[in-house]
Order: sequence, then structure tokens, then C-alpha cells
Amino acid sequence: MSSSVLLRTADLHKTYRTEALETPALRGVSLDLHEGEFTAVAGPSGSGKSTLLHLLGGLDRPTSGEIYLEGTAMSGLSKDRLAQLRLTSIGFVFQAYNLIPVLTVLENTAFVLELQGIARRERVLRARRILAELGIEEYADRYPNRISGGQQQRVAVARAVVSEPSMVLADEPTANLDTASSLDLIDLMRRLNEGMGATFFFATHDGRLLDRVSRRITLVDGRVATDEVVDRTAGSDPPVRP
Repeated sequence: MSSSVLLRTADLHKTYRTEALETPALRGVSLDLHEGEFTAVAGPSGSGKSTLLHLLGGLDRPTSGEIYLEGTAMSGLSKDRLAQLRLTSIGFVFQAYNLIPVLTVLENTAFVLELQGIARRERVLRARRILAELGIEEYADRYPNRISGGQQQRVAVARAVVSEPSMVLADEPTANLDTASSLDLIDLMRRLNEGMGATFFFATHDGRLLDRVSRRITLVDGRVATDEVVDRTAGSDPPVRP
């Protein structure tokens, strides 16, 4: 596997089953995500976007097919090893923020570092540094219910990137934000992508985000319908991946 390929999926299928019904969510998704990419997967409701993110993050397992993260097959990992992988290599940004209400902004940001066993002084320094970079250090001692939705989503981003993971997965990160907050968040994540080199992968239907990514993947009925790289320097139509 090329050293530039961070994550690879091979013929990924996911079917949800009940006693009376089988519902296919993904039907043979194969793709490579490269180091430092800023990629969005789009598609209509029910196309499999969120399912794909959950599988890539090890929150669920595929029915068949394989996911390789940094060359390691995820299907062979135990639940404990998957949890450790999520803790060290993958950052998550959820639509509903998922902040812990009884923790301050600073404590929410530093929580992943605490789980990693990093000493308090170091994790506070790192958390304050990323909050400052995101322009929300002044809210460090507030609780989530005392800041706006846009500020809460910035805290969620801070928590996702504070440990400098290899990949950040974001599920509809702008869905609950107004236009100004959405554009601010998108530009912020782009700066983090360029500054830290982390791979960002979004599930979204937000055209404002799709206009700013460097690669767009479209899912339809659980299959990859289009996969295009956006060349922002050439001033021409983006080439379509073979």
C-alpha cells in the first residue's frame, strides 16, 4: 500500500437486518483516502453517508469487505484495540456536538488527552493552545449550555484535533449552524487541515462545505456514484477519478 494512502476500503458492504427485513446501506464501496486530504462524501438521505463514517471510525463493523487504516486491517482488531485506535488515531465531530454537559469547555477539549493518560499540566496547555487557535479560549471555563451552537461546534472540533489524530471524521458538522457560523467553521477546519496535515473526511449535504473541499465523493443507494478531485489552482473543471 502506498505510504500516502491513510485509509483504504475494499468492497465494503453493510446490511442492517431485523427478523423481517434486510436493508442494505452500503453496496461495495472501495476508495482510498490519502494523507492530508480534505474530502466530503455527499448524497441523498439514506445513501449511506453516516454508515460509511461509522464504519471508518470503527464505531460499527461491515457485513463484508475490509477497511485498512495505516495498513492495518480493522476487521481483525478486538473491541479494545478498536477503542484504542479511535483514541489515538481518529478524531470525531458529531452533528449534535456530543459535549459532556458537566465539563467546562477546557475540560471537554482535554478529555481525550486525559483518557490517553497525559499529565494534567500538559493536557491543559495543549487544550488552551487549540482553544486559542480556534478563537474560543475566553470560554474555557464556561459550560456547554452557556455558549452558542457555533461555539459548541468549535469546542467539538478542538476536542477532535487536540490529540493530533491521523484522521478527523465529521458527520454533518454544519447542520445545526447558521450560514455565518457554518462558513467560519468550514474555513477553520480548512486551516487546521493545512496547518496540521490531518486528513478530514465529512459526511454532508451542505453545499457551502462541498464548495470548499478538495475532493467530493457522491453516494447513491450505497454505491459510489462520483469521485472527483477539485483542482483549485488550475481554474478548470475538476478531473474525475478513474
